[in-house]
Amino acid sequence: MAVTSSAVSCLVEAVVARDLERARGLLHPEIDFRGMTPRQIWEAEDPAGVEDVLRQWLDDPDEEVASVEATDPVHVEDTVRVGWRVHARDRDGPFVFEQQVYAREQDGQIVWLRVMCSGPRPTAA
Repeated sequence: MAVTSSAVSCLVEAVVARDLERARGLLHPEIDFRGMTPRQIWEAEDPAGVEDVLRQWLDDPDEEVASVEATDPVHVEDTVRVGWRVHARDRDGPFVFEQQVYAREQDGQIVWLRVMCSGPRPTAA
């Protein structure tokens, strides 16, 4: 299977823009999703469930995002690896976190998605 990263690239753009509705639209109706944050394993079986997980991760009203940097895609046979690093600030001060994504596409949609999050790490002001 030839790897195309169009849906994955669009997913990264949507997440970086925090357009989670758009991100949901890129997912296959029977998406196989698992994610890991420092304290929890997350699973979802449909696009709405994935959107709910992403929303819980990214919708923090106390958080002010300074910048989000996407990484370039790397192909591992039929799987694309990409990620993003978020620099932000909340009531406890500045921090950074990174998420790495492994994804597989089929017919222009993401059918398999794994996300690992570093968790917030404090940074110097």
